[in-house]
Amino acid sequence: MTKKVGSVFGGTLLITGSCIGAGMLGLPILTGIPGFFPSSAMFIIAWLFMLTTAILMVEILGWFDKPVNLISMVEHTLGSVGKTLCWFLYLFLFYALLVAYMSASGNHVSLFIESNFHLPLPNWAGSLFFVIVFGWMVYLGTKPVDHLNRYLMYGKILSFILLIVLGIQYIVPRFLLRFQPKYALFTFPILIISFGFHNMVPVLMKYMGGDRKRVRKSIYAGSFLTVFIYIIWEIVTLGVLPYGDIFHSYKIDVDAAQALRTYLGSSFIGYSAQSLAFFAILTSFLAQALSLTNFLSDGFKIKYKERENIWMCLLALLPPLAFSILFPDFFFQALNFAGGICAVVLFGIFPALMTWIGRYQKRKLLPDRVPGGRPLLILIFLIACFIFFDQFTTMLNFNFLPKP
Repeated sequence: MTKKVGSVFGGTLLITGSCIGAGMLGLPILTGIPGFFPSSAMFIIAWLFMLTTAILMVEILGWFDKPVNLISMVEHTLGSVGKTLCWFLYLFLFYALLVAYMSASGNHVSLFIESNFHLPLPNWAGSLFFVIVFGWMVYLGTKPVDHLNRYLMYGKILSFILLIVLGIQYIVPRFLLRFQPKYALFTFPILIISFGFHNMVPVLMKYMGGDRKRVRKSIYAGSFLTVFIYIIWEIVTLGVLPYGDIFHSYKIDVDAAQALRTYLGSSFIGYSAQSLAFFAILTSFLAQALSLTNFLSDGFKIKYKERENIWMCLLALLPPLAFSILFPDFFFQALNFAGGICAVVLFGIFPALMTWIGRYQKRKLLPDRVPGGRPLLILIFLIACFIFFDQFTTMLNFNFLPKP
């Protein structure tokens, strides 16, 4: 028997770490508008949608006899036009995400050094220090990132548990019964992005030696853990904050951790929220930087090695670092639009189209292919197009769905 490479446990935590980033802190404010039960239903729907498209990607990767990433998958099925579109959407989305993480990390590093060592450090220096230290880990490859990510996930989970324990005593059960279902669909595009771990699927396939069964186990476990954490976080936040505070926080763009700290006046909650935010930023940075490096290596046909290609690491990290230092607000303004539009095309529309072409034109019918046939692929495609249309009309200042 050949030795199994990679770890399902590590893969599970990489999936969860990729999903649960700093954006998790803001989710309850957005979903608090329709209320706990309508938003919980949308969480489940969004999870099932993104879980299905991720499993479709595992099937597509099974058509290749060597490690590849999204660019090769799209080129093989959708041709040169799809490949060009994939390059643009992927780089825009993940460079934007890395700019966000680097800018936020710079602030956290500067605060930490100033408070503990009494040395003033500008945010750009904090971002540079952060990228040098953890960019080196990305260069070392998936296995070292996996092991570091496990410890970071423990820190994130402990911070999360502390925040829950501190907040749960303030829950008012009737707050969870608030109900404005007309705003439920308004949350759907953002929830889709919250389960955007698909960039890690090719990384896990390479890490686990193409073992589709073990990759699927990691996806099932990691995505389920993510939705479980999201729901618990929703219960605590929406059960504590009055509706007026939620709506006010939404209007002034304040996240749930800040809203809880302001409402409860507890410094311990503030510290645990800041700790959670740091671990969330770091685990997300590692996952996105590693997946972008893999994507670039595949796009430039770099031969696979245990360590990542140093030039691909620099190409993945230096442009967003420069933007985070010179133009920290440039990508932030585009993130909401880029996230909805880029993510839903790359990880919603593309998987459905690639699977259709691979199965029914190229006759690539794996024995463990995703069940559901043509009806499932059509449903996935229609849902993705609906999200794309809503985000596109929002970008044009036309509200297709009711918005608060």
